[in-house]
Amino acid sequence: MHRWPDGVGRGDTPAFALADSDDQSIWGVCADVSGLFVDPPVRSYQLLACAPAGPLREALYESGKAPYEPRPLGDLWLRPVGDERCPEDSERLDAWQLEDVRVIGHRPHPADSSLTDVFIEGADGYPDPPDDPYLAAGLLLHNGREHLGTCADFSDIVAPDAPDDEPPDPPLCLLGCAPGDRLRSALAAGTRRRLRLGEAQLLVLDRNGAEDTYRYVNAEIADWKPSPLGPGLLDIRLTQGLWDPPPPRARPMWQRWYHGPPTAPNQWAGYGTRDRWLQLQCVLERGIRQSGPAAPPGRVYELDGRHITDVPGLYLALGEAMRGPGRYFGWNADALDDCLGGGFGVATPCTLVWHDARIARRSLGRVLDSQGDPYSYFDLVLEVLRDGRVEVRLKD
Repeated sequence: MHRWPDGVGRGDTPAFALADSDDQSIWGVCADVSGLFVDPPVRSYQLLACAPAGPLREALYESGKAPYEPRPLGDLWLRPVGDERCPEDSERLDAWQLEDVRVIGHRPHPADSSLTDVFIEGADGYPDPPDDPYLAAGLLLHNGREHLGTCADFSDIVAPDAPDDEPPDPPLCLLGCAPGDRLRSALAAGTRRRLRLGEAQLLVLDRNGAEDTYRYVNAEIADWKPSPLGPGLLDIRLTQGLWDPPPPRARPMWQRWYHGPPTAPNQWAGYGTRDRWLQLQCVLERGIRQSGPAAPPGRVYELDGRHITDVPGLYLALGEAMRGPGRYFGWNADALDDCLGGGFGVATPCTLVWHDARIARRSLGRVLDSQGDPYSYFDLVLEVLRDGRVEVRLKD
């Protein structure tokens, strides 16, 4: 548990701590930080000579109506098409993803009016594109559930006056910081070398001062000043932001987890898929630490399937069924297999009664992998569970 040092006149507990990544020694604790939540950079792209299908075609139709507004498309997978000039096993044919894509414009393709040039914007997803994607034979487009058509080429849209480099994320500022010995010594020296503290972890604490989760940061101090948050406290601005900052839409979830894990099931049920992924990330980072003695083999677990309409919903519901609200039990098929191997509070063999299974069968019975090939995620999960010695009883 982290506490304020003697002499700090605050009645609460610190909300954050800065720690050395190597030995976990604490450099200081603080009341708040700014620059914690940052939207991923959004870039503009063009899909050239596109033959749209499904939601993409619908978005183009809607974007033609007045008044014009960008049309949301969701996540977009782009998969290069191979031919005799590029072998099938080439990494240049690996698919990549853009997140939260919006259609911002379109026009007839200059060389063929039956095709369309589509202008979109979106944030980098996972995985990143290959270093040199093969584009000579065009690309297939899909959203993980259905095909969105094809395009002959893909490229960035760069404004003529755009800078060569992207603007950096806002720097992290430690607000109301009580420095420890190493940090205080670095500030007293004030030299550039001493202010480069190196790789650090920003520890996110709960209301009791216990470590909840963390993010990495390069701790180089830009400047500091007395803080209005308490006598002897400092506001310390670093030169950079977090390596992997959460988006602003995650802020309400982080605030709820500050007060403790969920106490009732299905509190995530009203979220869309994007927010369910953010909640599942909270469960992965925080709920994985919630451990207890393993239940004996032979136990029967009840899975509430009413809200399993997507992949994150499946794992949120499964974690609640196997371990309780806010608890972790996988985030993909490989992680689920790991959980069934032991160490996560569940001993096999056991039985899982899956209520309202028809909802997941309908929603996840046919999805597309990154390359655009169809398969059943529902059947995949059943196979992993059964291979892990879980008897699954489907109750439609």
